[in-house]
Amino acid sequence: MFKNYLKIAWRNLLRNKSFSLLNILGLSIGLAVTALILLWVNYEIGFNQFHDNKDRIYQVYNKYKVDGEIWTWNSTPKVMASVIKKDYPEVEEVTRYFYENTFLFSKGDKRIKSNGTIVDPSFLNIFSFPLIEGDIETVFEDVNALVITEKFAKKMFGNEPAVGQTVTVDNTDNFKVTGILKDLPTNTEFNFEYLMPWSYLKQKGYDDKNWGNNSIATYVLLKEGTDYENFSKKIETLRENYDKDAPDMVTFLYPYTRSHLYSEFENGKEVGGLIDIIRLFTIIAIIVLAIACINFMNLSTARSEKRAKEVGVRKVVGARKNALVLQFLGESILISFLGAVLALVVVVIALPSFSELINTALIIEWTNPWFWGGMFSIILITGLLAGSYPALYLSAFKPSAVLKGTFNKINTLVTPRKILVVVQFSVAIILITATIVVKEQISNVQDRKLGYNKDNLIYVQMEGDIEKHYQAIKSELLDTGIATAISKTNSPITESWSNSWGFQWEGKSEDDKTLVHRLVADNNIVETMGLRLVEGRDFDLKTYPTDSTAAILNESAVKLMGFENPIGARIKDNGIDWHIVGVIEDFVYNSPFQKIEPMVIEGAKGWFNMVHLKLNPQNKTAANLASATAIFKKYNPNYPFNYEFIDEDYAKKFADEERTEKLASLFTVLTILISCLGLFGLASYMAQNRIKEIGIRKVLGASASAITSLLSIDFLKLVFISLVIAIPISWYAMNQWLQDFAYKIDISWWMFTIAGLLALAIAFITVSYQAIKAAKSNPVKSLRTE
Repeated sequence: MFKNYLKIAWRNLLRNKSFSLLNILGLSIGLAVTALILLWVNYEIGFNQFHDNKDRIYQVYNKYKVDGEIWTWNSTPKVMASVIKKDYPEVEEVTRYFYENTFLFSKGDKRIKSNGTIVDPSFLNIFSFPLIEGDIETVFEDVNALVITEKFAKKMFGNEPAVGQTVTVDNTDNFKVTGILKDLPTNTEFNFEYLMPWSYLKQKGYDDKNWGNNSIATYVLLKEGTDYENFSKKIETLRENYDKDAPDMVTFLYPYTRSHLYSEFENGKEVGGLIDIIRLFTIIAIIVLAIACINFMNLSTARSEKRAKEVGVRKVVGARKNALVLQFLGESILISFLGAVLALVVVVIALPSFSELINTALIIEWTNPWFWGGMFSIILITGLLAGSYPALYLSAFKPSAVLKGTFNKINTLVTPRKILVVVQFSVAIILITATIVVKEQISNVQDRKLGYNKDNLIYVQMEGDIEKHYQAIKSELLDTGIATAISKTNSPITESWSNSWGFQWEGKSEDDKTLVHRLVADNNIVETMGLRLVEGRDFDLKTYPTDSTAAILNESAVKLMGFENPIGARIKDNGIDWHIVGVIEDFVYNSPFQKIEPMVIEGAKGWFNMVHLKLNPQNKTAANLASATAIFKKYNPNYPFNYEFIDEDYAKKFADEERTEKLASLFTVLTILISCLGLFGLASYMAQNRIKEIGIRKVLGASASAITSLLSIDFLKLVFISLVIAIPISWYAMNQWLQDFAYKIDISWWMFTIAGLLALAIAFITVSYQAIKAAKSNPVKSLRTE
């Protein structure tokens, strides 16, 4: 019986090639989109899940109430780890993780810059990063021990044995390789090619006891059987006996396995993060697949008259309803299977481009039984879902009515087929509107006034001998006309690497815990960055030697501190009295989508990590960079000259939103394509079913345009209904999305107008092709055929 059903299904597909092709194409696109999204979802959900002790690993977080709002962050003081290990017996292991650093490694003539970190020896006991070579208990015994990954060993030593080799770090200290780690999997939040022992940091004098210096990550491994909820409450008061400046700051543990997906907190409560994007795209995958299934239902029911006699004959000769249902479901599953085969081909071809789009290297695990189980489950579910309504609908025909020729097609105001078309185009219009809103939001923020001039501005990390020869480098760059202005800073102008609520000024309330950002510059910061002075002047150490303790405030800082005449006023930070010499307009230094917060630019008494150069616009950029490279290599020969353009650095801040816009555009196009395939098929069958009516109308004098309008109007009415339904839904959804941004656009009526007109135009073009074809057909031939 099964073989008979399969044979009938296959013959039916071949007999109706155009119908079958439309169904298979629609399903394959839906399945391909679903597969790509689920591959990404599976990758993200698997983040940090490979560690053996994952259920007992926690990261230390802090909570603190500032101006009535609870702030939450995951950086901690260096001293906290030893306190946790000493005071809490429930903790089996604790490790500090110094955020990734880039060092220069050299051996002989080979020099390689690599990204790594400094950890406690217990790091490898807590996390499952297996050693290929070396003993986990002894690899960090020596203060100058170095554990590297396979990838780094290959880069540094080629095919030579790495363990036992000695390398020089930053041209100062020699390290001995004591272990080789298996390369890190892609789905881990850590990003390092080497590990150094914490004892090295301590030897260098950077292991401070300052409870206010939250600059590292701390992870704990709880003992088996420890109740996480109870322990987390117990550790809340950790700072009471140690942190005199913030004894009421709350310490708590957060599950490590949740940190990737649930990274956002509001007022001390977890509110989501990447999981929201995963849920959104999972819903999109389901919707796209559902639209493909809707196509199948519509096309199958549209062909009901073609198969009515077949059903009638089968019932007369004894076929039961459940047998007919199984037959039609079998046809649906066969189409689903063929669509899945084509979808796999599409996925394999599209996967590299899709991976590049989402900035994640996805792979298909062909040998994973779960992958094939999932594929066959999707095929079966899709087949059953798509074929259920047509199977029940077709099997319900009464044989007496069909065979007598009294079977009537459904021509009511509301039919399931019309509802499904409305659903399809409602989704399409919502996605079109979303794409427009996201694109406008990005464009609006990109056009936002920056407050500085990013053109011809680059920064170089201060490393090696740059600090020692800074004045010589600066003089040569300026004297040769390569640069017009130069300034040292503690961070790129596009970011804030330092902030504090510890600033003091006259009239400040003791309860004021407003976070103030801190930028440090030595000289000519306003000139170099193109900042806009509101009053006062730039730093000028040559004319005013006391500018080493001078400060420049942005307008938000002046407003916060309540200075009516800020020039000459004093503020205190890090034990230094800073005198204000200038006020600048607010400039964008963190997210361009958020409001600008108070900032203080402190003078040369601070610390420096970067050199900003304003390249001379009179010269070609390539010539400037070539000359700058020669000068930096002259004074800093052991390091490569690496630079970043500020405009490119700033452009990276839009990466997530631009990725969202591209994905929304892609899914919009695919949704419209699937919907149009179904609409094309429906229009084709509609034209065939009304071929006699069209012939009669033409004989009676109806024009081709009148007939085209007649055949198109019903579909355009459905699209118009879709527009009415989609507008409020898309307005609400996009309004909610925009709430995440302090700097945002207003949703305007023209966005819905464009979405509606585009949907109507697409539907009209799709339907009119079949309508015009039918209107131009020879009426004599159609009437004779009938």
